[in-house]
Amino acid sequence: MSGFGAKAYSKLSLETDVLNADPHRLVLILFDGALLAIQRAKGLLAERRIADKCFALDQAIRIVDGGLRVSVDPSHDPAFAGRLIALYNYIVMRLLQANLRNDIKSLDEAAGLLSGLRDAWAKIAPPVAEGADGSGANQPERAAHGGAAHAGARALHAYRT
Repeated sequence: MSGFGAKAYSKLSLETDVLNADPHRLVLILFDGALLAIQRAKGLLAERRIADKCFALDQAIRIVDGGLRVSVDPSHDPAFAGRLIALYNYIVMRLLQANLRNDIKSLDEAAGLLSGLRDAWAKIAPPVAEGADGSGANQPERAAHGGAAHAGARALHAYRT
């Protein structure tokens, strides 16, 4: 497949995922997008493609600040939401510093924090509805930490309309 065809297919696949995703999945897509942009920025920095690196980090910053941070709903647990917003602000600051200083350590720190948040978010995914055959065979494996505490954590990211 040509580079153009692969990009077009990838974009269409992402658009389809977003249109069909529940709010929990949308947050995972944001995490994945930010992490991908950071990885791309690291590669571009290594290649000394500074303008492209700046564009990739701008994309990561917009996802963290304009997607993840603004989707936090403080009405469910104001103290925890405040800490989560502060962490997103810190990640944005580290990405800005990485961009200004071409600093791999800052990129790695931001990616590490986002990866940890993404992994925790993935673990508290809501149960998937059973398939048409009633088997529930497509459900992701879940640890025994579902329940009210995780429902509250899931509610912290709520898209405002």
